[in-house]
Order: sequence, then C-alpha cells, then structure tokens
Amino acid sequence: MSFDGIFTYCVQRELKQELEGGKITKIHQPSKHDLILQIRQKGQNYRLLISNHPNFARIHLTASHYDNPQEPPMFCMVLRKHLEGSIIEEISQVGLDRIVMLQMRSRNELGDITRKQLFVEIMGKHSNIILVDQEKKMIIDSIKHVSAAVNRHRSVLPGHAYVFPPDQGKLNPFHASEETVLKKIDLFSGKFEKQIVDQFAGISPLLAKEIVYRSGIANKESVARTLMSVLNQIKSGSIVPQMTKTLNKEYFYILPLEHVKGERKTFSTISELLDRYFYSKAERDRVKQQGQDLERFIINERKKNETKIQKLKHTLKEAEKANTLQLYGELLTANMHAVKKGDKEVEVINYYDEDGQKIKIPLDPLKTPSENAQSYFQKYQKAKNSVLVVKSQIEKAEQEIEYFDRLLQQLETASPKDLEEIREELIEGGYLKKRANIQKKKNAKPVLEAYLSSDGAEILVGKNNKQNEYLTNRVAARDDIWLHTKDIPGSHVVIRKKDPSEQTILEAANLAAYFSKARQSSSVPVDYTKVRYVKKPNGAKPGFVIYENQQTVYVTPDEELVLKLKKQ
Repeated sequence: MSFDGIFTYCVQRELKQELEGGKITKIHQPSKHDLILQIRQKGQNYRLLISNHPNFARIHLTASHYDNPQEPPMFCMVLRKHLEGSIIEEISQVGLDRIVMLQMRSRNELGDITRKQLFVEIMGKHSNIILVDQEKKMIIDSIKHVSAAVNRHRSVLPGHAYVFPPDQGKLNPFHASEETVLKKIDLFSGKFEKQIVDQFAGISPLLAKEIVYRSGIANKESVARTLMSVLNQIKSGSIVPQMTKTLNKEYFYILPLEHVKGERKTFSTISELLDRYFYSKAERDRVKQQGQDLERFIINERKKNETKIQKLKHTLKEAEKANTLQLYGELLTANMHAVKKGDKEVEVINYYDEDGQKIKIPLDPLKTPSENAQSYFQKYQKAKNSVLVVKSQIEKAEQEIEYFDRLLQQLETASPKDLEEIREELIEGGYLKKRANIQKKKNAKPVLEAYLSSDGAEILVGKNNKQNEYLTNRVAARDDIWLHTKDIPGSHVVIRKKDPSEQTILEAANLAAYFSKARQSSSVPVDYTKVRYVKKPNGAKPGFVIYENQQTVYVTPDEELVLKLKKQ
C-alpha cells in the first residue's frame, strides 16, 4: 500500500500550498467514483481529482481530461449547490489518517457566511467523500451512503452527525523521539516491519520494509535511527516522488524505494506522479465496468464462430469423401447381380484399382441394390455441391472472428466515449438490438485523438472502426502518411504531412503499435504508406482495408512516449 498516512500528509501539504485561498468555479462528476473540482487560484486554473474508487482511491491535481455525463449525478448537484463559488480556507489532514479535509467558506441565499467541510477518506473499499456542515457537524450528503447495518461504529447518511473512523490507538511518529521509538520496538517480538506498522500511525508495510532495508544490519538502534531520519526528511519537504516499475508490478512513493529493484522514474510533484500512475489504470477500470456487456457479447460471438468453423470443417471432411461415394455407386451398379435386398455389405472387385483389389461396400439392408446405388450417387452429388458452400461459410466465419478480434483490441484502449461508438457500430451491423430511449446525436462526427510529433507534425489516431474509417476516408489527405501494425489488429494512424521526418514516422509507428493488440510486445512491425494506396474492399467489415506500396519499421511501444506526444 503506497497511499498511506505519511503519503497523505505529503499530498495534503502539496495541495495546501497550491489551493488554499482558491475559489471553486466548477464541479463535475465524470464517473460513479470520481469528482473534478476546478479551482481558480493566483490567476491559474487547477483541476482537483478526488476519487473514492475501491482500488484507486486518491486525491491530487490532474492534467488529464475526463468526459462528463450529459446528466450530472445527484451528489454532483448537491456539491454544486453548496460549494460552487466558495473559497478554500484550509486543507488539512486528520491526524495521520488517510483523511484529507477541505474547509470552504461561502455565502447562502440570505448573504450570510457559511462554512462547509469536504472529508476525503482514502481507505480502500471503505473510501468515501463526505460533505459536512461545519457549524452543525451534520452530514449534508456523501458519495457513498453507509447505514448502521453495514457499520456499527458510524452511519454515513444525510442528517446524521459526522463521526471520524475509529482511532487505532497508534503513536504519531512525527511526535516521537528516537528514545520513544526504541521503547516501542522489541528485539524479540518478531519482524521489525510488522512492529513499525503496528506501533506507529501512517506507516504502511511498504514504508516499513524500506526503513528496515535502509537500516542495513537491522537492530533496534539502527531501525530507530533510520525511522527518525526518514521522517525528518519527509517533514522537511525533501521528498522525491518516484515510480518504480518491476516485471510484474508498479510501485510509487514520495521517496526512492531502495528495496524494490526495477526501472525508476522521478516526478517534480506528487500530483504528477499520481496522475501518471493512475493514468491508464483508473480509465481502464471505468471502461471495463461500462463495457462489460459489450466485451461479453463480442467474446461469445467469437466463440460461436469458432464452434461453427469446427462443425463446417467436419462437414468439409465428410464432403471430401465424395469420390469414395461415387466409386461405391459405380461399383454397385456394375455388380447389381451379386447383391440382394437385406445384405448389410458386399465385397466386389475394384475395377479402378490396377491390382484389382477387392473392396467392401456398406449397404442399407432395407433398400434394394438399385436404391443403395442411387443413394450413394445422391450423397456424392450433395457432397460435391456442398464443398463450395462450406468453404465459403468457413471463410465468412474466419472474417467474423478477425472482425471480433479487432473489436476486442479496440476495447483494450477505448475511452467511455469510444465504447458508445463501438456499440453503435454493432447495432448498425445488426449484431445488437437498438436500445430503447437512446437518442442518437444528429451528424455526430467521431472525435479523433490528436498527437504532436517532436518536430511539430500532427498525428491522428482512430481508436475504433468508426474513427478509423472517418480518419482514413474523410479526414486524411491523399498524400498524408498512413500507418498500421503489420497483420496485427490495431488503430489507423495518420501523419498529416506529405514528407515527414524519419523521427516522426517512428513516433507515429510507436502510436500504431501502442494502440494495437501488440502493445505489450517488443519489436512490433508497423507498415506505412500514402493514404492514396489504402482501399476498402466492397462489402468489407467496418475498419477493414487493404493497402500497397508499404514500407515497414519495427518499434517497441512506449507509454511514456505516448503521453509525451499527447496533444492537450
């Protein structure tokens, strides 16, 4: 757990420096768990992100843009009523708990000064955002309501008194001396990490491990000394927000984590660190929640086609026995005199065999010799006619699988807005029924993601089939450069320049690889050609094109580069 009490202390301090005295101008709630407060302070606009997501709860300034729903949720409207136009008087932390309190001052309808408090409780699945009337100490509303049946200690409901979460009785390490620390740590009571976590507030197992690691040969004295040194460093503001990426996991903290070995990236502020760390994680989670039904539908349709292909291949195998059926019919006709009704099989000489080998022919005992021969000829004709049909159906099913693979890849990088366009495409294709009471926006053009190369060339990316077709067929000029991963489902990418530099081509290729099925791979082949050489075959699925005169480059997708090139 990176977001512990100590980390919260540093976040609160950073927000205090930037936002105290600022005015809340706008409030948005882009999703169920997230709030965006736009704050005007010292001639600048700041966006404060507050989230009570069970896995990604946090509070920090953000540079990312979020799509807002057409209708604001109820909690958002309550906040707008009470907090829009108010001044942030104070930003503080409750003890060393993961609770940040924003105190606001505003005027009511009568012109009287009123004060409200917004408590941000960052506590995993119990995280909450609670609006409180400061004078009455009463809860006005919360993003998540908690009844007494769920929590015996306190109810989080409108009209109830606001009660802090129960105190764990731990010592605030900022108020402790080295002697106090020594008294709290017992040499014989087991792991030092656990003792530090159990005895001191605000310290997570992650920080405790780091303290013990920095202690070297750990004993009471060295652990106490290191703990005090780390705390003094944090208290003085000498922090280094850093993210460490290992093979399986990413870690972040306000200090370099020396006990974690991996690739390190340092940030100038904690907000930048958190914005970067949660950039894709929270978005992916939100999309996954909203697009669960879509993903399930696409996977099921893909499986249906796989099963269909298996059955068709079996049919084809049977159909390819047509020559044998013809042979049986002809041999039976030639040997009619040797067969009588009731025979289950007959053994005859195969006149087509050079060695004149005998062959057994299965018979239907209920049929006459002539009927058996006719039956084989009919089966032969049917099998011969079905081969072409079956092969055509297999090809069609394979195209369907390829189409659904593209859609699954698009879901991996989709935003909530992209999901709706994918849903519309499936409705238009007859795969999904049109949902009732959903009005389609008239002449709504797809919105493309824009990037800027290091030498200033604009790069556009389509993230679903609607966007891909709009980009390639409508937006791009004939001499613009078009890119796509070679034989891998992915986005259409266009450089809006006739003769881009090699560097720009490599950067655009990186975008094409990142927004493809191969985003986790290395050395991904990306084809590029002029838009004039890209064609959509008649009757092809949305987003499917063929191209020629291409060249190929190999790139390794780099998320850092994608973020750097993103046009704000």
